[in-house]
Amino acid sequence: MLFPLTAWAQTAGTITGTLLDAANNQPLPFTTVVLLQARDSSQVATGTQTAENGTFTLEPVQPGSYLLRTSAVGYGTLRRAVTITAAAPTMRLGTLRLASTTTKLGEVTVTGERAAVVDNLDKKVINVDKDLNSAGGTAVDVLQNVPSVAVDQNGQATLRGADVAIYLDGKPAPSNFRLEQLPASRIENVEVITNPSARYPAAGAGGVINITLKKQQKDGWNGQAAGILGTREKYNLSLSANRKLGKLNFFGSYDANDNHYRGESDLRQAATVEGLTTRTDQNGRSLRHQQYHGGRFGVDYDLTKDQKITVSADLSQSRGSSRENLNTILTRGTDAPLALRNLGYSNEKQHQSVYSVDYRRTWAEHKGRELTANVSLVDVGVDVQVGQRVLDGPASYPRQERRQLYGVGINVLQGQADYVHPLGEKGRLDVGLRNESWWSDGTTDYLLQAGENEAFVRLDNQSFAYRYQQHVQAGYATAQQEFGKWSLQGGLRAEHTTLDGRVLPNTGQFTQRYLNLFPTATLVRTLPGDQRLQLSYSRRLNRPNFMQVLALPIYNDQRNYRIGNPVLRPEFINSVELGHQATWKQTSLTTTLFWRQTTDAIQAIRAIDTAATRLSGQPDFITRTSYQNFGQTNNYGLEMSLNQPLAKWWKITASGSVYRNEVTSFLGDGRNRSTVTGTARLMNSFTPTKQLDVQLTANYRAPQLTAQGRLAAFHGIDVALRQRLFEDRAALTLRVSDIFNTRRNYTQLYSDGLESNFRTKYETRVGYLGFTWFFGNSKPSKKIDQGPQGGGGGFGG
Repeated sequence: MLFPLTAWAQTAGTITGTLLDAANNQPLPFTTVVLLQARDSSQVATGTQTAENGTFTLEPVQPGSYLLRTSAVGYGTLRRAVTITAAAPTMRLGTLRLASTTTKLGEVTVTGERAAVVDNLDKKVINVDKDLNSAGGTAVDVLQNVPSVAVDQNGQATLRGADVAIYLDGKPAPSNFRLEQLPASRIENVEVITNPSARYPAAGAGGVINITLKKQQKDGWNGQAAGILGTREKYNLSLSANRKLGKLNFFGSYDANDNHYRGESDLRQAATVEGLTTRTDQNGRSLRHQQYHGGRFGVDYDLTKDQKITVSADLSQSRGSSRENLNTILTRGTDAPLALRNLGYSNEKQHQSVYSVDYRRTWAEHKGRELTANVSLVDVGVDVQVGQRVLDGPASYPRQERRQLYGVGINVLQGQADYVHPLGEKGRLDVGLRNESWWSDGTTDYLLQAGENEAFVRLDNQSFAYRYQQHVQAGYATAQQEFGKWSLQGGLRAEHTTLDGRVLPNTGQFTQRYLNLFPTATLVRTLPGDQRLQLSYSRRLNRPNFMQVLALPIYNDQRNYRIGNPVLRPEFINSVELGHQATWKQTSLTTTLFWRQTTDAIQAIRAIDTAATRLSGQPDFITRTSYQNFGQTNNYGLEMSLNQPLAKWWKITASGSVYRNEVTSFLGDGRNRSTVTGTARLMNSFTPTKQLDVQLTANYRAPQLTAQGRLAAFHGIDVALRQRLFEDRAALTLRVSDIFNTRRNYTQLYSDGLESNFRTKYETRVGYLGFTWFFGNSKPSKKIDQGPQGGGGGFGG
């Protein structure tokens, strides 16, 4: 509908060949074959490794002149000039023979290594194996090293101050997914797409973060095993392997961790209730214990040379508990202060199962034509217990213990089909359909123990059950066209959403249905000297999650609770970006101007619940957090990223952003607040010897505004080292996170009659020591960084 069917797409070519030992004509398996740009041999166009029979295939290869180069331990380097044209896109090199040499392993230079951060105009790719500062950590540690991404103390990721949609292997993650539950050892790479095309679901104001999990497909047996110990009771174990036999490829992985974390907190809160000023001064010390066991297993089967099917299962179980000793002083009006000692605690158990079937069909006679389909089923069960017990206080204050029990069940059924059809030599058409159905039901029981030796009593008026379901049907079409040095892509996505929820007994019932259209467009201009200019636009939305719309009270402790708003609407976002990228040999500079407009912005509002305060009969107050839509905001700014080698053994990756952070007025008077904020990141990569890699990384996030206050600055420095051992069959890693112990959270909130100051300090300075053993064709990376980290093309999906 968007473009005439006479549009054309550029034809990509293929280069094939076989590597043999020149002395005995035996195949050379697992040999590196890279294709370099003829005009600049430091730029890698593509690369691969030979199979067990010595054969290799390089694809897709765009028309042009290249230098093919091989690299194998104990053999000389072979170089051959090759040219691919639109008229002759396929080149068969036949048999290539390599002569044996006496070169030692330490003298071999391997090229074409992936960079730690690949920064393109349309997306950023973080290769986790190259990011030593995530060893022993979780997805939170990985994302904290991503330019312009911030992760708060609740594990919520934001990009340029806006919420993002989290994907796992190209599919939206379940709504209950938590970044801290995914070990970094399971992650292959992370893609950050700021302005996705219509191919992607429209959810996520800041864009999409796609986390790709590890899955080997190399011939024979391959894999790795790793164990990591952290200071103060932190243990991590990971194992991954694959076995490829002809048309079958079996893959699997297992990860486990058992970690303890300490923390400190401080709360200063003042409120005016019925004309009297009430103050709460509280400090606490906490201990969190987290356990995780997870495995992923599957098989790839080549039905034909053009068809493949993958069946996989991802099973995990986690447990978490926390204990916090709180000292509280309550002051009301001119009354004498009341001192209390409390114990806050929580226990959580969760299991998750994800079953997935993927199908891929290509056509050898029609390059670029592709059909993919996926069906997945997610089953999640969560049991949570949250409570608080009074340990000590005046005789007049009851020794009560309050406890809330949650039981949550979630089932998600997802199905998607995508078809790509080339239109001539310089164009293509993408179409697709998607359905996602989401069901959840659960209970919350509020229990009260009036005295130390008394039984718990269920409070019926504060205990509820709920049912919720969400269905999203979507279809899209995008078209791409090249006109010489210009490229254009346009797309349109339609999504129909149905929400139904009910809180029992018979409260908070709601139904919402809405149909929305989401256009996207991208215009690219190639410039002389390896430069690109890109202008893109997308319309997106943020749907409220089910806990934001269900009128179900969830108590953080006996003084604070949150509750959903059944009439909460989605917020809509218009996003525009103008980016420029230039590459000079191993140096690349990416600059992006961005603007984001949000309407019906969703904000969390904290206020005093005067009715609950009065009913409690206690000399303090109870706060209520809920969600509302407020007006419109406009945020804009500048983002830059530089990759620069300073010496053969030293390379830096620097990135930063400066932008206007605007939030809507929670008073609904249209008087928005704004400030200038930003982020900065500097990663130094050193190779003091050929077997030793070192990374030193610094991160800084400037203060930011929230709906009712502000977040203070957040910063820290990490250092990591990796030593390769036993002829690259093993690696020893040492990492220290937050070496100066500076990462802490400070939040200020205020509203009519209420002012709060929160300070929390989690255990962020941790030392990790890990050992990894590689078997089969798996080996540690020879370099942390090599070659320019920019370049590339595409439109972000």
